[in-house]
Amino acid sequence: MSDNQTILIVDDEERIRRLLRMYLEKEGYAIEEAEDGETALKKAIDKDYELILLDVMLPGIDGTEVCARLRTHKSTPIIMLTAKGEEVNRVQGFEAGADDYVVKPFSPREVIYRVRAILRRSSATAYLSKEGRASNNIVFPHLIIEHDAHRVTAGGVEISLTPKEYELLHYLAVSPDKVFSREELLKDVWNYEFFGDLRTVDTHVKRLREKLNRVSPEAAAMITTVWGVGYKLEVAK
Repeated sequence: MSDNQTILIVDDEERIRRLLRMYLEKEGYAIEEAEDGETALKKAIDKDYELILLDVMLPGIDGTEVCARLRTHKSTPIIMLTAKGEEVNRVQGFEAGADDYVVKPFSPREVIYRVRAILRRSSATAYLSKEGRASNNIVFPHLIIEHDAHRVTAGGVEISLTPKEYELLHYLAVSPDKVFSREELLKDVWNYEFFGDLRTVDTHVKRLREKLNRVSPEAAAMITTVWGVGYKLEVAK
């Protein structure tokens, strides 16, 4: 792990920031902090962070709004911190563009696990080698994925995806017409063996379809729900 990976911790509770800083610094990450939404947004736009830990309940601009506004500028990975029972906030966070969430009170071990899972650089290419793919470009009639550039073009238009949206799409595209369960996707794309909510997958699929649909309904229609099983990227014969 490179010690130049910087994480921004955003929480209005000083003790939470201190706790997260202590554990993350022990893992070798550089840490910056913000205690309100406005400061967090300015920092996140001005500087490129490897990841942002973002509390939902913040003074001024709340975490969901920070996430939504940041997504118009950047695709920085975001893990939302939510209090127990704030299910609505979690769903809103995903819809705003969050990559994942951790529920308070959390175990530091779980936070570290999720941070590592998102920052694992090799995760996007691990399954490529497993599948034995030689080419880094995946080309379908309405969808082109240029893996080296992390570029996705649908219907001739380049679209902006968050890291997890990209990884999910790429994972499905590597094995077209193969059905993956939500558990498999959570394990292979999010690298979760023990933690994770299956709705994480559903929300990301929904967002991915919406983004594709804006420029190419044909590309969006390729991501198919197989009821009672999971999802697949379907290629027209």
